[in-house]
Amino acid sequence: MSLTALKGRKSTKKVARAKARTGLAGVPVDKGFNAVKDYFHLQVDRKDCIQQVKTWVKKNFPEPSKYILANPEYHFSMTHNAATAFWYNNDLYKNNDADGNIAKEFLNGLFDKMIPLIEKGKVIYEEKQKTINNVISISPAVRLMRKINNTIMQELLDLEDKWIDGEDATINIYDRFKYHGLTNTAISHVKPMIEGWLLDYEDAYHKRCDQAVEGYSHLKRSTLNHRIKVCKAMLEDLERIRSATKASRNVKVKRPKSIDKQVSRVQYKKEDNDFKIVSINPIQIPTKTRLYAFNTKNKMVTEYITESPNGFEISGSTIKNFSKDLSRTICLRKPLDFLPIVLQKTPNQINDAWKLLKTKTKVPNGRINKDTILLRVLDKWR
Repeated sequence: MSLTALKGRKSTKKVARAKARTGLAGVPVDKGFNAVKDYFHLQVDRKDCIQQVKTWVKKNFPEPSKYILANPEYHFSMTHNAATAFWYNNDLYKNNDADGNIAKEFLNGLFDKMIPLIEKGKVIYEEKQKTINNVISISPAVRLMRKINNTIMQELLDLEDKWIDGEDATINIYDRFKYHGLTNTAISHVKPMIEGWLLDYEDAYHKRCDQAVEGYSHLKRSTLNHRIKVCKAMLEDLERIRSATKASRNVKVKRPKSIDKQVSRVQYKKEDNDFKIVSINPIQIPTKTRLYAFNTKNKMVTEYITESPNGFEISGSTIKNFSKDLSRTICLRKPLDFLPIVLQKTPNQINDAWKLLKTKTKVPNGRINKDTILLRVLDKWR
């Protein structure tokens, strides 16, 4: 074959196409901080985000880093924190300062979130050291923290993952607390996380914080509004859990035998999941002067008041000694709005809210039954 023929022949060799880079390998480091932040939100998984923040903590908190890193990992999983950590871990600010001011604002926010974790983590770290030194001593506080982190916190993180994936997901905190056997002692650990979400989403929705607006610019206002409502509903459920725990708490009081006999045949409803309320123990009613009850079937809330120096008495399932002039009952159109007032406010505040109700107030008959939730008792009627 001639040399000319060889030169004219086309090459049939195939060139393999380069694979698209993903994860940390595909971070657009040459496009500025905002591009890195957006990429982390959509393309970097939780484990890599956590690792970036932990690396940053080790560099910037040499001594207390062991305390900070002893905290649960959900403290380090926020994508904008991870993007900020990545930006400074790799010294990207030195070669690209187009978004320098924005990056510095997020850096200051990262410092503000890590500093409070030092004291919290110190308690956890010291407990872990006891275990390492073969000292079997797990305090009730640490045992509770482990249970919280392994149950409700994981479910909240799953909810956050669904939100990141674009789902309009929600969670029933009241039911999940019951399922895991958690009481109001767990509220102080769960509430800050939800409040943090709510603050971020409200700041973005109402455009009160430039960082929040920038961080959630990819979300529609309807999505932000949905998440704000979910967060508020969860916080309201936490308050219901607090009230329910107090109501169901065993009351250690000295009581005569006659009181035991009075309540031995009382029929009442111990708990209602629809309205998320729990009855007090009826043993608390005799000798008291004010009682609030709610019938879950007909949605009637009743306020019993007695002027008797001996307080209430109970016969079978009927309240005795209550004043028909002072006591009252009314049908609630929106029980979920009024019941928290009855559970938490003073009699005067309850009276002010009662006056705003549109339905007709009636005189109660004193009977309670299997549909009645015993909400609350007080010692004074004035």
